[in-house]
Amino acid sequence: MTKEICSKKMALVEKLGVHLESKNNIAPVAARIMAYVILTGRRGTTFDEMVEVLCASKSTISTHLNHLQDLKKIEYFTKTGDRKKYFVVNKDSVLNHIDTMIEEWESVKALHLEMKAYKEAINENVTDEDEKFDLTFHINYLKFIANASASMKELKENLIKNKFNL
Repeated sequence: MTKEICSKKMALVEKLGVHLESKNNIAPVAARIMAYVILTGRRGTTFDEMVEVLCASKSTISTHLNHLQDLKKIEYFTKTGDRKKYFVVNKDSVLNHIDTMIEEWESVKALHLEMKAYKEAINENVTDEDEKFDLTFHINYLKFIANASASMKELKENLIKNKFNL
């Protein structure tokens, strides 16, 4: 890998790490490990490589690797004749993340449907047009959630169908 690509990768590891840290409620080093594993891809990365590249102690990397494995965020494979473990993203965690997003959107959808129904009921009893609720936001937001959920379901189906590699 060229120095420029390596530099870009590490900048992205940091940026993605910050994102993962806040969204997954994991420690900064664990988030950087996860980011590095994601950006290394299916070839996998070794413990020694992470110690060197992430500039963390062996015990720190080990602790966080074990934690990420316990969370089922990453897994490892071995190569014949090689005693090293190669860490990659656990594909099931990606599918679970998609399911979680869809569930969250469905919950928000139910709430917006309830709010919209309430506002429609209020609107039926209000004679002054200026006092009626404008339902445009709810209508558009519900369309967005339906489209986003459908897109994520399609993505999941395609990932499963194509036996995805990250």
